[in-house]
Amino acid sequence: MDASSLIHKLFPRGSGGARKPVEWLVAGLGNPGPKYRDTRHNVGWWSLDDLAARGGGKFKASGASSEVSEIEPGGKRVLLARPLTYVNRSGDAMRHLMRKHHVTADRLIVIYDDLNLEPGTVRIRKQGGAGGHNGMKSIIATLATEEFARIRIGVGRPAGSGEQIDYVLGRMSPKEREVVRNAATRAADAAETAILDGLESAMNRFNN
Repeated sequence: MDASSLIHKLFPRGSGGARKPVEWLVAGLGNPGPKYRDTRHNVGWWSLDDLAARGGGKFKASGASSEVSEIEPGGKRVLLARPLTYVNRSGDAMRHLMRKHHVTADRLIVIYDDLNLEPGTVRIRKQGGAGGHNGMKSIIATLATEEFARIRIGVGRPAGSGEQIDYVLGRMSPKEREVVRNAATRAADAAETAILDGLESAMNRFNN
């Protein structure tokens, strides 16, 4: 029996020999390295950690300047991505991954921190501008579209005249961390709902 015949015998068409296409790409924005792990700017990564844990996935290095993990909620192949390009160059990693896995913008969900929302708030939008977030500015500019879903996790604004960059790269008090940690879990719930039931269902459930 030649190699081709053996492959068809072991993996007949439709039996799972050919991998399903990636149906959704879910990206969490953040900065690489342990010093940023617990900062406000990395809460998108916290949500992806939740999603990976639920699906039994583990993150590994990708050739697309990202760490990736795969899960299959409801039998749908979902790629989770943590860009390693630093937040303000997130678009480079997204473009590479989307080309590599043939994912279109309407199948992209980005989870990230938002200064314009109170700590603990979660909001879903189908599309829109960057809202001042440098990672979103990078993605929108690189993909040349605003028409992709996003899940925002509120981290609030610095008190007084504090610098925003110091704030988003700063660590939270234990009380604030608990509030935002719970919001990151809800953002993971929202992403899962969007994948399984659609964005409208997720918006109706979580935008309240």
